[in-house]
Amino acid sequence: MHPMVNIAVRAARAAGSVIVRYLDRLDHLTVENKGRNDFVSEVDRMAEAAIIQVLRKAYPDHGILAEESGADHRGDWLWVIDPLDGTTNYLHGFPQFAVSIAAQHRGVTEAAVVYDPLRQELFTARRGGGALLDGRRIRVSQHRHLQDCLVGTGFPFRQPYHLDAYLGMFRDLLAGCTDLRRAGAAALDLAYVASGRLDGFWEIGLKPWDMAAGALLIQEAGGMVADFSGGDDYLDTGNIVGAHPRICRALLDTLRPHLTETLRR
Repeated sequence: MHPMVNIAVRAARAAGSVIVRYLDRLDHLTVENKGRNDFVSEVDRMAEAAIIQVLRKAYPDHGILAEESGADHRGDWLWVIDPLDGTTNYLHGFPQFAVSIAAQHRGVTEAAVVYDPLRQELFTARRGGGALLDGRRIRVSQHRHLQDCLVGTGFPFRQPYHLDAYLGMFRDLLAGCTDLRRAGAAALDLAYVASGRLDGFWEIGLKPWDMAAGALLIQEAGGMVADFSGGDDYLDTGNIVGAHPRICRALLDTLRPHLTETLRR
C-alpha cells in the first residue's frame, strides 16, 4: 500500500473506533447546530482530533482542511478531512455514515480513503494506482443506458433556494432511470459509485471534504466526475455528478434544463 494511503487508513480507523465506541451512547452526546439542518457532535470533534493526531505525527509539515477545525495551510500538501460524513444519520442511529480523508498536492487529489466503520469496509485509491475495496480492485458500473441505472443523490437541505431546480432534476431522473436512492452520506455514496453499487450520483452544494476522497475513488475506478457544466470545478462549486463516462454525460444532459444561473457557475 502507498505510504500516504497507509497513513490515511490508519487515521480513518482511529476515527472509526471513536465513532463506533459512542454508538450506544447517542442520547448522551452534546450536539450543536452549526446552521440550518447542519449538526456537529462531540464525536465529530473527537474523531477529527484522532485523524489529525495520526496525520501530524506522520506529516507535520502538511496542511489540513477539516470540517470542524477549519483550514491550516502548510506547504504544497493538504489533507482534506470529514471525520463523520452523515452526522445526522449517526445521531439517529441510521447506519449510513463514513470517515473521508483525501491528500492533495497543489490542489490535485493524490490519495483517498473512505471508511465505513460499521461494515468495516475500506475504500482506497491513489492517483494512477486504481481504486480498491478491502484490497480488491473495484470498477464503476458498466451500464451504458440511464434507464438501467440506480442513481444516488442528496437533497439540498441546507440551501432551500435550490429546491425547485432540484425537484425538477429529481422528477426527470426518476422518470429516466431505474430508481433513485438518498442515503445521507455523500462520501459513501461516491464510494458506492466507484464500486458499482450505485450507477451514478449527483448532489448540489457539497463541501470539499464531502467529495475529495470519493471523487478520486470514482476516477480511479474508471469513472468520470464533473460539475454541472461538465468541467472539473466541483470542489469549488460544490455541485457534483459522478458515474461511468457515458452515464455521467447522460446525467448532465438530464440536469442541464433545470440549472439556474447560480448552479451554472
